[in-house]
Amino acid sequence: MTEVRFPKYRRGQRVKAVVDLINDGSFPNTEPEGLVLGAGATGDIVGVAIHTEADVPIYTVDFGEQLLIGCLEEEISVL
Repeated sequence: MTEVRFPKYRRGQRVKAVVDLINDGSFPNTEPEGLVLGAGATGDIVGVAIHTEADVPIYTVDFGEQLLIGCLEEEISVL
């Protein structure tokens, strides 16, 4: 049995991308493996879920202009 990994961040927190966020195929209007959003962009966490297979938190971050991106903990930091 694996240990449960609790989310480090919570809904409503303001965060910034600490790495460039690359298209994993979720954004049809962006080239596969293309840049979706650059490091340093800021947004608000609007949802937190656990990826059931990998058992890692996924944060839905609203980066504005109707751009919601699912981020891993290592891709964001709290402002």
